[in-house]
Amino acid sequence: MYQSKISGLGHYVPENVVTNDQLAERIDTNDAWIQERTGIKERRHIVKGDGNSTSVMGVKAAKIAIERAGIEANDIGLIIFATLSPDMYFPGGGVQVQDMLEIDTCPALDVRNQCSGFVYALSTADQFVKTGMYEHVLVIGSEHHSGGLDFTDRGRSVSVIFGDGAGAAIVSRSESDGQGILSTHLHSEGKHKDELALQGPSTRYWVPQILKENPQENIPYFPYMNGQLVFKNAVVRFSEVIKEGLDANGLDVSDIDMLIPHQANLRISQFIQRKFGLRDDQVFNNIQKFGNTTAASIPIALTEAWEAGKIKKGDLVVLAAFGSGFTWGSVIIRW
Repeated sequence: MYQSKISGLGHYVPENVVTNDQLAERIDTNDAWIQERTGIKERRHIVKGDGNSTSVMGVKAAKIAIERAGIEANDIGLIIFATLSPDMYFPGGGVQVQDMLEIDTCPALDVRNQCSGFVYALSTADQFVKTGMYEHVLVIGSEHHSGGLDFTDRGRSVSVIFGDGAGAAIVSRSESDGQGILSTHLHSEGKHKDELALQGPSTRYWVPQILKENPQENIPYFPYMNGQLVFKNAVVRFSEVIKEGLDANGLDVSDIDMLIPHQANLRISQFIQRKFGLRDDQVFNNIQKFGNTTAASIPIALTEAWEAGKIKKGDLVVLAAFGSGFTWGSVIIRW
């Protein structure tokens, strides 16, 4: 068995900044209401004609990560692409990334675990590298939410939360024992599948047929979230899976140098920080300026924290996510 490590990081977000006040011009909300409930001040949205899409943003983030890892695109043995908002229903974003990076041929795998997508993808990459099958795996989390949100009063509780962006990591073989990805921990609880979901378009709600047969129905083509239930489950599962990862490695909360939670809601992150007694410099949040970017949120935050010098060699870094499914997981890394 080999050891795996993150050898390169990169992120990309669209230039278009959308503030809470700008959203308030379109729907019945205000800056104070949004910040009180989510902690979000602004987010980035793709605009028509800016050249971006889920896959394009993923490639932009990937190119930065590849350069920082000191490898060439053709050194990548596998692409793992995590998103809930692919450019097309099929094929997935992974093969588009392979094409845009001009990699000769390599396998491309798509992960559909929404907010937990990057953690699931990173765990998968870790296994492929540790078993020796691939030396370098490209892991991407990328989302284009803004094209599929309900910007009416009906959708305000969900639509104010989400932003667009991408983050990427190169997971590489390492010879350093005791450093790199120490362990990953994944869970799901499908009985809550309808509490945070987008049900159509799908084979259940295929566009031409459902519109023809039910022209007056409120078709579920926009995301739905039972916010209170999601919050209650998130704070429990975040705590459990972080503790599970620490216990598996004989570590304690006091050993954490940097916790990077999925940027779902600043209130959730603050709750976990208080529960574990962590200082402000031990937890990294950027939801205030990017919103919830789902599968992209952890790699964007991880990249920003590393770029700012908040993560150093030898630090214990903990990643944790919770989201639709419900699914959740954690990654324990010795940097």
